[in-house]
Amino acid sequence: MKKRFRLGSRFWGLIAFVMAVAVATTAPAQTELSMWYHGSQNILEREVIGQIVDDFNTSQAEWKVLLKSFPEGSYNDAVVRAAQRGNLPDIIDVDAPVVANWVWLGYLQPLAFDAATVEAFLPSSVGRWKGEIYSVGLWEAALAILTRKSTLEKYGIRIPNLDAPWSGAEFEAALAKIKDSGDFHYPLDLGLAREGEWFPYAISPFLQSFGGDLVDRSTYLTAQGALNGTAAQEFGRWWQSLFTRGFVPSLGRVQVDRTAALIDGTYAMSWNGNWTVLDFIEAHGEDAVFLPAPDFGGGSVIGAGSWQFGVSATSKHVDGATAFVKFAVQDRHLTQIADQLGLIPPTAASARASKHYGPEGRLAEFVDLSRKQALLRPVSPSYVVIAKVFERALVEMAEGADVRQVLDEATQDINRDIQRNAGY
Repeated sequence: MKKRFRLGSRFWGLIAFVMAVAVATTAPAQTELSMWYHGSQNILEREVIGQIVDDFNTSQAEWKVLLKSFPEGSYNDAVVRAAQRGNLPDIIDVDAPVVANWVWLGYLQPLAFDAATVEAFLPSSVGRWKGEIYSVGLWEAALAILTRKSTLEKYGIRIPNLDAPWSGAEFEAALAKIKDSGDFHYPLDLGLAREGEWFPYAISPFLQSFGGDLVDRSTYLTAQGALNGTAAQEFGRWWQSLFTRGFVPSLGRVQVDRTAALIDGTYAMSWNGNWTVLDFIEAHGEDAVFLPAPDFGGGSVIGAGSWQFGVSATSKHVDGATAFVKFAVQDRHLTQIADQLGLIPPTAASARASKHYGPEGRLAEFVDLSRKQALLRPVSPSYVVIAKVFERALVEMAEGADVRQVLDEATQDINRDIQRNAGY
């Protein structure tokens, strides 16, 4: 007769432990998602985005986002090269004005979002083309005239507001008074040491306020009449006169720190973004004010559309990439960015929760500025050419070239590009 052995509790405990280890070691790892981001040179911004990535990675077990950051100046070129090699990341950081171009080139695919997902967002923070949603931003940016209340009061200049902005004539008179005082190096700083996207973003709103535009937005098939019509020529002459009258620094003039120059009184006023206002307020407290854009006859206009996240057209992990974008655009993240970086929260809920943009926040009016004055740069694949042509035209006019001739040539260059691409 065979003797039976009883297996004790220690034995079964050992078996359970071994099985648990086996299951743990064979559990599927998180699938990696590549993500590219433009802000490597902005340390604080990069840290905030990196924290959102880390939070997403630890919030679930299926996906792991790997973040790669680039300097803003070389980011777009890196994306173009990657697309040519068929090596785009899963998640793409995209500047709002180039969304349509990247869709046309096949870099982006529509987001698997229903309209309700972005219904609460500022319209300018959602990248759309031909009725599809391709990207969503975690913030918005807006420009205003930054100055000191005491400066305006000293020269008897009315303090405008969103309901009653300066007229073009009032703005001109204010610049002339400040210039004549001799108290400042320049009455106005437009940030003209910056290159590239700053010019269409910051300066084209003045063109639009005069009644012109970069392109005819009814068809997006021509710039004729928009960029070289009577209103555009009036803008061009005004733009040129800013330099001949000494109202603004010359193009290309070195500006180490625009905000510091405003704070120390080098400039009386600065055309700058909400991301700089907190430093200005810290320096001058209640004396610091930010004012809406002047109205030259066609309304008060500011630029709109900042960096946004989308999913590449070649991603093999669309579900995961989409899940990350949805995770990133939660209100709590939007508020965090607003409070840490000073950028405009794109939803009403995230704004209310923000210490800067909530009801008691010093920057709350920027949300209204963005809603009421913001105009997207032309939503067309042709924009990447339009922007470069407009920048060149601004430089030539500032250097004294004939306004009408410059604008006619710019219009022809844009039209040639649109025709060459069959209207996109």
